[in-house]
Amino acid sequence: MKYITILMDGAGDFPIGELDGKTPYEYAKTPTLDQLSPKSLLGTFRTIPDGMPPGSDVANLSALGYDPRQYHTGRSPLEAASIGIPLVDTDVTFRCNFVTVSEDEADYREKTMLDHSAGELSTEDSAVLLEAIKPLINDDVFSIYLGTSYRNLIVMKNGTINVNLVPPHDFLGKKIKDNLPSGGIGDMIFALQEKCHEVLARHPLNATRKAEGKNPANAISIWGEGKKPMLEDYARKYGVKGAVISAVDLIKGIGVLAGMQVIDVPDATGTIHTNFSGKAEAAVRALSDGADFVFLHLEAPDECSHQGDLPGKIRSIEIIDEKVIRYIAGQLSERGLDFKLLVLPDHYTPITMRTHTDVPVPFMIYDSTKELKGDLFSEANCQKTGLYIDACERLVKMFFALD
Repeated sequence: MKYITILMDGAGDFPIGELDGKTPYEYAKTPTLDQLSPKSLLGTFRTIPDGMPPGSDVANLSALGYDPRQYHTGRSPLEAASIGIPLVDTDVTFRCNFVTVSEDEADYREKTMLDHSAGELSTEDSAVLLEAIKPLINDDVFSIYLGTSYRNLIVMKNGTINVNLVPPHDFLGKKIKDNLPSGGIGDMIFALQEKCHEVLARHPLNATRKAEGKNPANAISIWGEGKKPMLEDYARKYGVKGAVISAVDLIKGIGVLAGMQVIDVPDATGTIHTNFSGKAEAAVRALSDGADFVFLHLEAPDECSHQGDLPGKIRSIEIIDEKVIRYIAGQLSERGLDFKLLVLPDHYTPITMRTHTDVPVPFMIYDSTKELKGDLFSEANCQKTGLYIDACERLVKMFFALD
């Protein structure tokens, strides 16, 4: 038996008036899901334990069967593992986004957070801007590392996580002054952000971006603090040889720490412009070459949600159905391989909110050796079944038929 998780990051949503009261899942044209889900087990799954923040770090740990209450030490250390940053127990890591803030206000505190990704800044542009702000960073305290796209990492030596930092995607359209770092080293972090804005706002690359109609990467946002993590080896925990496919350092880092194969796909961007076909082909190759399980993470619905891009969110779900799920199911069937497919979002990212929520997510489990009587995959239909799972290990064990 082969096992595949297709995780559509942030795809969960609420009914939307302009879609005649449907969610993006319900509105999107998804013939493959429409064919498979009526033969599948449907239910809902709590990926965010009570009291924990509804981030992709917490949610994806849950989706992989690692209880965040036991294993979560922060988002950025997982990304550090992907980049290959060696950490010691006294290090504290932070995510450092290049972002776009409003330009008219003289006082930095009065500016508004406009875009948490600076127009989905490329890794190449990010590298240029990172060099511009490095002289502002006290290297006796901090080290900064290039990540992927707008996502970068800062490591603080002998640091503390006694600080309150708000993710930039949680205050889009809101004032910086109402979302300031607080507690502990909060003042130090804010001072660094303010100094970096002064340099980035004048950088020629941002002048070029504006002339091209792109959002300038005119500020940084530091968040996602955490300490060196430790995950139990996945093969030892669940008895399957696993692989991870994603464009996002966070997911790759979980794979590294879990002892799973991390597969890089050319032109994988984490946006709606990612190489969907390449990811699907890589998943089938991995399963054909000896992997028992592939965790395939697709970021596009979440990025579209944060941008408030409803057509993009709908289209990303349609592309995943067309280029990923159909291809994988078709190829495994043609090769005579029995397989189980788990489809779910990690969390809701409602278009109307443009940030994450902790609502239990819909899931479906399709087993090519069985034919169940289910319904079309959607938030409402999964809720109707009454099957609700609030322990992450239970869902994964159900998927792998371990209980």
